[in-house]
Amino acid sequence: MPLSYTSKTENSQAENINIQLSGVEDSYRFAVSVDCVIFGYSEKQSLQVLLLACNMAPYDGLWGLLGDLLHPDENLDEAPLRILRERAGLTDVYYEQVQTFGRVDRHPIGRVVSTAFYSLVQISSIPLSSSSKNRVRWFNIDELHQLAFDHQEIIETCLARLRRRLRESPLGFNLLPQKFSLPQLQTLYEVALDITVDKRNFRRKIKSLEILEELDEYQSDVGHRPGRLYRFRQDRYEKLRRRGLKFEL
Repeated sequence: MPLSYTSKTENSQAENINIQLSGVEDSYRFAVSVDCVIFGYSEKQSLQVLLLACNMAPYDGLWGLLGDLLHPDENLDEAPLRILRERAGLTDVYYEQVQTFGRVDRHPIGRVVSTAFYSLVQISSIPLSSSSKNRVRWFNIDELHQLAFDHQEIIETCLARLRRRLRESPLGFNLLPQKFSLPQLQTLYEVALDITVDKRNFRRKIKSLEILEELDEYQSDVGHRPGRLYRFRQDRYEKLRRRGLKFEL
């Protein structure tokens, strides 16, 4: 029967690992949290973000993101669903993971590493629950003042990601009716991207992508000349995407 052999180097490595593990409980203890950046779109307003009144010192009286510590029995991508439901009564909200924030002094209770998720929703489609209206509010992006924790940095990071995604993918079509006019589409991108686009150039570029289906229908109940209605064609966009083309505006 062959003899097993362990080198001094292997023993040394094992001892080092054991020493490190023995110190995890004290020296490496930290919490993991999730912060939800919910951007809201409305044709009549600028881009907004949903904030929660903070009741933790030293940030009492300030506003911050909807967030919470990750539960021991909870997967990271499951936490936003719970947080949005518990904090604002929101359900069935699309969200996307963005980045992890781990500055040593970012939280007053100790070392807390937070992963941020963002979403873009139509404000009118997700009414806040009556129990949350006094502590959860929509704020215009360009009117934010001092926020709790490092939430200003998190919002700015997620906003940059959102605007990049809007320029590269048809994410914005989720915020429009199934049938929409070109002015509605243009307004969506001007509000979300905080830009002004030339009407003629915008229409020429969007039509050149051939991802819209022109309908023989027009807007109704509007105080101006009714615009022709269109429908987004996901199948046509997918063909473009597979060929390496991007939805660039």
